[in-house]
Amino acid sequence: MTDKGQGMPVGETAARLGLTVRTLHHWDEIGLARPAARSGAGYRLYTDADLERLRRITVYRELGLDLDAIRSIIDEPGDDVVESLRVQRAQLSQRIARLREVDDDLARMIEAQERGVLLSDDEQRAAFGPGWDPRWPAEARAHYGASSSWQEYAERSAGRSADDWAAVMQTVSAVDAELGAALEAGIRPGDDAANDLVERHRAVYSAFFPLTRGMQVHLGRMYADDPRFAAHYDGVRPGLAVWLRDAIEAGARAHGIDPDTVEWG
Repeated sequence: MTDKGQGMPVGETAARLGLTVRTLHHWDEIGLARPAARSGAGYRLYTDADLERLRRITVYRELGLDLDAIRSIIDEPGDDVVESLRVQRAQLSQRIARLREVDDDLARMIEAQERGVLLSDDEQRAAFGPGWDPRWPAEARAHYGASSSWQEYAERSAGRSADDWAAVMQTVSAVDAELGAALEAGIRPGDDAANDLVERHRAVYSAFFPLTRGMQVHLGRMYADDPRFAAHYDGVRPGLAVWLRDAIEAGARAHGIDPDTVEWG
């Protein structure tokens, strides 16, 4: 019981029901739950009947029903309430299913940020080739994990399957073969053909994360300096690691970039 004469003030009503005064004002304005009384000063007063209606509204709202559906259930007793609730439950089930999908996506995103590649060691070797070391993603995260490049790489990785990665690596292998053929054909770093291949290399490797020309310079130097990368490129064509580094730097200069001062990013 309200024990308040004509009714209970809006603030006390909100506190009793775990609502906000703003919510009660809104429900009043849209005609969902209008107080039956007013004080002499014009303030809202909620009677016992008003409180019971508010309790019913709160129950249905906690079940996930929107306000129009709640109004229909409470104000149209001639309708089939059970069928209406079944419809609302079906809609809620759809929302739950979507939230589960989002939760799965978030779990993959978290794992991708932590691991880089969401494949088993064997799947990585199958996708990236027998020379691939599954420890490399962890090394990359140790070096670049705080960078936006790693974050973008992980975001793309979260949505890639083993087949997706295999397709990316087929494209990488194709451009590696083109680079080796250019070296064999005597194309020199800085030649137009070499600059075109440098741009193709940058476009292909942007499948991992957006690769600027400055970042490509850093990668080129790593290809030549890191024995593992040098072994890969020199395995395609002897001397390719140094040739690619020099070609990337020549291409950067052609675009007004000083390879000796450029920073990652």
